[in-house]
Amino acid sequence: MNNTDSYAMVIKTAILAGKEILKIYNSDNFDVKQKSDNSPITKADKKSHELINKNLSQFNIPILSEEGVHLEYEERKKWKKYWLIDPLDGTTEFIKKNGEFTVNIALIDNRVPIFGIIYAPVLDILYFGETNIGAYKIKNININNEILNYNSINQFIEISDKLPYITDRKIYTIVGSRSFLDAETKKNIENIKQKKGEIDFITRGSSLKFCMIAEGKADLYPRYSSIMEWDTGAGHAIVTASGGSMKQIDGTDFIYNNKSLYTSSFICKS
Repeated sequence: MNNTDSYAMVIKTAILAGKEILKIYNSDNFDVKQKSDNSPITKADKKSHELINKNLSQFNIPILSEEGVHLEYEERKKWKKYWLIDPLDGTTEFIKKNGEFTVNIALIDNRVPIFGIIYAPVLDILYFGETNIGAYKIKNININNEILNYNSINQFIEISDKLPYITDRKIYTIVGSRSFLDAETKKNIENIKQKKGEIDFITRGSSLKFCMIAEGKADLYPRYSSIMEWDTGAGHAIVTASGGSMKQIDGTDFIYNNKSLYTSSFICKS
């Protein structure tokens, strides 16, 4: 990718993937199956993957998608840049029909996410962030008939809210997983409550937790159980572009394309 306007096509790809997901979401014919790791997969995961993979392959950059082929580390470690994709993040939320699922696309460069998109089709909200241009939120995607004709990142910025736009919260706010809140995370939230006094604790599905940090709606997103790199890449990029940070629990940098695609524990802050 040679210029930021190439990102416009990637944003449109996330929107188109969201439209494919919504067709299945509204049909009630999910075709739910279990993968080898016992996580669910639906027709929507597969359709979104196929569309994103087809569109992004034109860039001649490797693609690592949850629903694609996962090459061995000996091959992956040669990559300087690659796309990191979760075609439908929050499949559990999709099956529950609570709307809290997303399309995640990130561009990783030298093991760091430099660009990310999160699109929530039911909520009709899209977030994007890039190291040099900042982080943004677009609402009401589906009523903008022209958006799929945009060819410049600046056109998307013009209809966006710059993030963070909330900076004056009075109560310390923590966000955590709606469906997968582990005991260690609960314990550490309780420890923070002891130190801070009154806190708000909010749960969200999928990568929407990162979006709350980027918006400034939450101060902290702690994660003490492992998830996959494609669950975090886009959110990490958007949070960083908004001025926030994401570190491992010990304070060291959180990096990608590791031998294991399971993540370490992390702390994400606004």
